[in-house]
Amino acid sequence: MHDVLDPRRGRKSHDTRAGRGRYTRIDGQFAPYTIEMLRSPAWGILSLSARRILNRIEIELADHGGKDNGKLPVTYDDFVRYGIDRHAIRPAIREAAALGFLEVTQQGRAGNAEWRKPNFFRLTYRHTSDAKATDEWKKITEADAAIIGRSARGTAAQNQNPVGGNAKFQCRKPTPKTPNP
Repeated sequence: MHDVLDPRRGRKSHDTRAGRGRYTRIDGQFAPYTIEMLRSPAWGILSLSARRILNRIEIELADHGGKDNGKLPVTYDDFVRYGIDRHAIRPAIREAAALGFLEVTQQGRAGNAEWRKPNFFRLTYRHTSDAKATDEWKKITEADAAIIGRSARGTAAQNQNPVGGNAKFQCRKPTPKTPNP
């Protein structure tokens, strides 16, 4: 066994390996994701926007001291400040919920300042004050993951016409009139 200077603690620590220190300590708050969750079909199909949604809700949980899971208020403006495009927020929330990573415990509403309310969220892979994590993402099979993800996102393929472009907003070229014989 060797004594190794630990730069974080300013003192020597014991190491079982010859001459190398092993630091597995994380110095700040962190958001744990299990390897099982990272390998799951549900996580593999999760879009970048949905992952950012989960990350922002994790930040809110940390701001609440790791408590209040299930009562985490996050507004659309919070998501936008975090870097998620406003038009991508609702589909990403639907996707993360459909794949079993979060639950909207209280639906918010838009409006002027006195009527506006944020959504309240619960991360299913984190415990609440009165219950263990429910891990709904474990129920998603590989065969179901792609179907659930696409349908929850409301993919653009549903709104596109065969020539391309969004059918709801595409302008049609006027058809030329042919002279009557």
